[in-house]
Amino acid sequence: MGFLKKEKRTAVSVQTQGGYPPVLPVTAGERALYRALREQVPIIDAAIYKLVRLIGGFEVYCPEKHTENALRGFLKTVPVNGCNMGIDNFLSVYFEQLLTYGNAVGEIVLANGEIRALYNASLEDLEIRLISPLETGVFVVRDGRAEPCRYPELILTSALNPMPGSAMGSSILKGLPFVSEVLLKIYRTVGINWERMGNVRFAVTYKPQDGELDRGAAQERAEQIAEEWSRAMQEGRNGSVRDFVSVGDVSIKAIGADNQILDSETPVRQILEQLVAKTGLPPFMLGLSWSSTERMSAQQADMLTSEITALRRTLEPVIEKICKTWLRLNGLDDTVEIDWNEITMQDEVDHANAAYLMAKTEQLLKEGEA
Repeated sequence: MGFLKKEKRTAVSVQTQGGYPPVLPVTAGERALYRALREQVPIIDAAIYKLVRLIGGFEVYCPEKHTENALRGFLKTVPVNGCNMGIDNFLSVYFEQLLTYGNAVGEIVLANGEIRALYNASLEDLEIRLISPLETGVFVVRDGRAEPCRYPELILTSALNPMPGSAMGSSILKGLPFVSEVLLKIYRTVGINWERMGNVRFAVTYKPQDGELDRGAAQERAEQIAEEWSRAMQEGRNGSVRDFVSVGDVSIKAIGADNQILDSETPVRQILEQLVAKTGLPPFMLGLSWSSTERMSAQQADMLTSEITALRRTLEPVIEKICKTWLRLNGLDDTVEIDWNEITMQDEVDHANAAYLMAKTEQLLKEGEA
């Protein structure tokens, strides 16, 4: 009687993997810097929110119709973070975190063998480490110690454009601190100049004539003029008009009226061009009325569609994991397909026109062969 030989399994080894950093090198200070950029430069904050909204929605499809309807009902009603409902709310926070910091972490919360909620985790309490070249682990920091999650299969994590051999993602704000600092410096300088030159100050000069008054009388006359000028200005602040009358050689001149504020339009636009290029959004979507032709706008829209499609591919594994986990817990076939909605109505019009032209071409070819 022969015995079946046990199949030998060999461990998977990555030959090109060297030493890698055990901890995600994005520090709390760097995350605070990205938050400060969003707070101080409104155009950056607006760009991230617009990207989140442009991701749009999706539909799930399963081989069996009743399974598909049950899964769709779960995705619409699943609690999120204790105050929201639906996977769209979970993905909005998840995607915003991914764009801002380059990494995002979420969790599938189970209770009594079923999914009770989806939770967006804060990166301030976590460390993301490479357990192996092909596996990323999430560790919770408690009392200065990093402890691995007990059920890593329930953790959702993504990295945006990670570096080779690393779990570190690249924030969409990477590279912007320098140009943002220059932009803020220009804005601060413009504000200071307007405060200095816009709030007009006056220089009142009294010149006594030769031999008209001695030094003591000139000082007394100057004090009287100053007092009367102060009264006239105070009445102006109160909304009434008071004339200033003086005797002698008195001249009044606005301080700083002859100076000109530097033109900031060109340098500000150059910096904003860098910010807009980093976000991938067309300028008109951020309220920038830069001149562009109709053809250029169409090309920008096509580029934005490609950008959104690439970002959707980053989120798709997270959606699939949530759906497959729910299907398995309910004893159902975990085959699921995700179909994203069209980004804009213009895309649907273009697809319809393309389908019409293809059908028309096919019809003409058939008529030519007949």
